Amino acid sequence: MNLRYHPLRFAENLDLSAASGDALHLLRASARGAQLELPAQWISFCLPLSGRLRCEAQDSSWEIDAGHAQVWREGPLRCSARQPCGWLALAGSQAAWARYLRTNRHGEDGPADSGGADLFPWEGASSRDLRRLTVRLARRARDVEDDIEPLLEALCAALIDQQRDLHQRLQRCSGRTLRRRQQTLLRLLRVQHLIRRHPDARLDLARLARSASYSPCHLIRIYRDVFDETPTEYAARLRSDRAWRMVRETRMPVCEITEALGFESQSAFCRAFKHSFGLTATEARRMECAEPQAA
Repeated sequence: MNLRYHPLRFAENLDLSAASGDALHLLRASARGAQLELPAQWISFCLPLSGRLRCEAQDSSWEIDAGHAQVWREGPLRCSARQPCGWLALAGSQAAWARYLRTNRHGEDGPADSGGADLFPWEGASSRDLRRLTVRLARRARDVEDDIEPLLEALCAALIDQQRDLHQRLQRCSGRTLRRRQQTLLRLLRVQHLIRRHPDARLDLARLARSASYSPCHLIRIYRDVFDETPTEYAARLRSDRAWRMVRETRMPVCEITEALGFESQSAFCRAFKHSFGLTATEARRMECAEPQAA
């Protein structure tokens, strides 16, 4: 069976840097302090079932809440839980994943010229189907059951379906071959990751362009072609979303929110907030409905 099962308990550490690249590794952690280290070039899928899972890469760190999931393939990754947290992870080399990756279960979104599909870096709310399949896979791997490959294929199909939007955007990437288009999308997703993980930093377009091996002008053009907005517009949208949550879901004073979001002044924040949502922060806090109507 090309699946290795690793249960992790309190304060246990699993380093897969020297592990075999011909198998997938399924980890199940159920206590505080459990830690997983993955090498570069591996693809990993992480699913917190309870609590928060902390992830650390070379240039950033972040947390994934229960109910969300992540696919990672951008260099070495460390996953750990400082507080009580139950989580599952499936990881391996591209070759180990390849035998289970197929076009998605509907057949229309998988790359037509590859004979299969690919997983891209992604983070978001996990579907019920994805959670159910992952938990079933962990139980069968724990019990050393033999009929596990169909379940692995079903899980990979669910992951591809979860990334349907990314596979649609793949067709908008530049490149004559599928491999070139995949490389383009991976570079742009690397830029997105840097923007998401440094929300308080002033946007450094030159740094973002270097991370994707593009010139700043070329990055702006190709990013807009694929995502219908520029990196600057994407960062502004994330900051607006964060501003709405901080205004609606916390009691932080507006002056503290202004500082946390990196605005130059409170008046600049208030102007930006009203431009985005059509009402002031004070009016937003008085609303009974938690759904904003963007201007």
